Amino acid sequence: MKCFILAAGYATRLYPLTENFPKPLLTVGEKTILDHLIDDIDLSGEIDEYVVISNHKYACHFENWAKTKTQKITVVDDGTDTNETRLGAVKDIQFAIEKLNTDSDMLVIAGDNVLDFSLTKFISYAKQKNTSCIMRYFEPEHKKLIKCGVVTIDENDKVLEMTEKSPTPATNWCCPPFYYYTREDARLVEAGINEGCGTDAPGSFIAWLCKKTEVHAMEMPGSRYDIGNLESYEKVKAEYKGITK
Repeated sequence: MKCFILAAGYATRLYPLTENFPKPLLTVGEKTILDHLIDDIDLSGEIDEYVVISNHKYACHFENWAKTKTQKITVVDDGTDTNETRLGAVKDIQFAIEKLNTDSDMLVIAGDNVLDFSLTKFISYAKQKNTSCIMRYFEPEHKKLIKCGVVTIDENDKVLEMTEKSPTPATNWCCPPFYYYTREDARLVEAGINEGCGTDAPGSFIAWLCKKTEVHAMEMPGSRYDIGNLESYEKVKAEYKGITK
């Protein structure tokens, strides 16, 4: 299984901290955000390669970081160098698939998330379901729901519908940026793009895919710490206690 890490954003709301440095390599505690994620996922024993998808501006930082790791890490430079010319998450995924000729099951995650739970639980859930999978958590605030992917599910966790940034969200189930694609479904990313699925938010592919095949949604077993600006970054650094396995 490959782990694709989305890290091609420019984190403009964190300027000047991230003006010349990537958000996933900011430190929380004694590790970078990316170290927290990879060191945890690696405990599953399922990942044979981590693919960090970067923009051109920050690729050298990720390449230098990768040299410090023992895992197999490939950095893919998508060639963009400004926020205005970014490809968008779904096109970045397809770019990396084509660049590396990837044909396998894939864990796809945003590289700037701080969690207090282990993503190995999500991998186990996806393998048990044997379908593409997402995660979900209950979000009570409407103003947050309209900025996120929102899912409707049945009693067996099957995703019936997913919308991205809808002004009228159908449920309170919010979808964080953690996805599992089966090998067969990963082959459909290009078709989703060609058929007009959104490409900026990574969940847009799932919104298209759940109309084509079965997708399941695991309830998130902990919290995700959002780092959206300098104030929230300082808050996360002060409050984060580590991952609970």
